[in-house]
Amino acid sequence: MPARVIEDLGESYRVHDGSRELLAEASGRLRYEAASREDLPVAGDWVLIRPRPEGDRAVLVRVLARRTRLSRKAAGKESTAQVLAANVDTVLVVQGLDRDFNPRRLERYLVAVREGGAQPAVVLNKSDVCPEAALRAAEMERIVGGVRVHVISALQGRRMDSVACYLGLGRTVALVGSSGVGKSTLVNRIAGAEIQRVRTAREADGRGRHTTTSRRLVMLDGGGLLLDTPGMRELAPWDAGAGLDEAFSDIEDLAGSCRFRDCSHGVEPGCAVRAALDDGTLDRARFASHEKLLREARHTAMKHDAALRCQETLRWKRIHLEMRRAHKKNGM
Repeated sequence: MPARVIEDLGESYRVHDGSRELLAEASGRLRYEAASREDLPVAGDWVLIRPRPEGDRAVLVRVLARRTRLSRKAAGKESTAQVLAANVDTVLVVQGLDRDFNPRRLERYLVAVREGGAQPAVVLNKSDVCPEAALRAAEMERIVGGVRVHVISALQGRRMDSVACYLGLGRTVALVGSSGVGKSTLVNRIAGAEIQRVRTAREADGRGRHTTTSRRLVMLDGGGLLLDTPGMRELAPWDAGAGLDEAFSDIEDLAGSCRFRDCSHGVEPGCAVRAALDDGTLDRARFASHEKLLREARHTAMKHDAALRCQETLRWKRIHLEMRRAHKKNGM
């Protein structure tokens, strides 16, 4: 029967079949056939389960095709993707209007969100501690390329209606951002209950403390679903192709006016990007951010191709080994 993963517990999963919550474990076949960790279930996935006789247990036998996904490069040197959430309609990128305010980090989040197919929106929280909230919102609006920017105070409940509008019946919304930006407070305010534990940011550096330790779908009274995620100070997009173009559409539009199609925006004559940098139309910090993300994307793609080839070779070796074992067992 179909169900939805509401929490990834590592070795097991909490799923909901529409009437009850079950604790499920991935079948051996599902784990065996998964080419990598990204093929295993994550919060938000639609899956097929087989209930067990215990009543509150199930076996998770298949992950259905994902409509959208939110991914990043997994931490460490290994070139693999980490899927954070699946089948999300809108991703609210939350930043604090305190020491967390960082336009360059926001650009990274927008690239990852757009690449996965979900719609992004920006939430600037903690307006109660920032007299320059309107100026900072205007700064964000200049760089987000038409993405809506909302200025709120989750602690005081200011302008929460601008965020709640995304959570209509059957809609799934995810919250992403660094630790300490107020995501847990925002979840509690939207849900109208103390669902997530809240801790204050450290006074010394303004950095948050991790209160959310897993990705969990919260079902709201109005029929929407809200997914909180652990704080991430660093985010390396896994596949930044189309997402990079969308998040930096202003630079892409300028590049289309360069004299040469393969312009590197360096010393070539007739470079529209360099002309915009010289006359101040294009912010140099934004262009530097674009170039850094582009280099990272190319580096990841090169590593991924090699890893993918190796991974596929190992998969077929495993299949051939199982075939030989089956033949030997059958006396063939």
